[in-house]
Amino acid sequence: MAKLKTPARIEGITGAILVQRGHRVLLDETLAELYGVETKVLIQAVKRNLARFPPDFMFQLTASEWAGLRSQIVTSTVRRGGRRYPPYAFTEQGVAMLSSVLGSNRAIAVNIQIMRAFVRMREMLITNKELAQKLDQLEARLEKKLASHDEAIAAIFSAIRELMNPAPLRRRGIGFTADLEEK
Repeated sequence: MAKLKTPARIEGITGAILVQRGHRVLLDETLAELYGVETKVLIQAVKRNLARFPPDFMFQLTASEWAGLRSQIVTSTVRRGGRRYPPYAFTEQGVAMLSSVLGSNRAIAVNIQIMRAFVRMREMLITNKELAQKLDQLEARLEKKLASHDEAIAAIFSAIRELMNPAPLRRRGIGFTADLEEK
């Protein structure tokens, strides 16, 4: 079997993954570009197979979510020929379902790359959490040591001040008279 040429690199796909409603998603137009089809063709295929795309696989962005994204990714407005409706967002499971809906060899190859991108992103998040936890532990140990060092340094400064400003010595008289004065 001949190896399929993969049309997209994992790094490029990872950069296109967004977070919406607490899910990592890819937008319909990004997926259409990766699959080499028009966005409307992708959406038509999805709408013909809606039973395969429950809300946790795919959802349409609200107008406010789309407005927020549009300002971040600098897309054109409706007045300048842009989209007239908010895009659909596909979760990892929704993207996996797309390959069965589209069915082309390119869709299969792209889906493999997308799944790898999602896995790589998950691995990076786990690594970052572990690193943050180790950094917190190191910081706590350092703070503990610094606190004990601060106490020791304060004690040293106190001793130096005492040496620099000795308390006045009480003079005692010589002989028997000194003892009488104290009583």
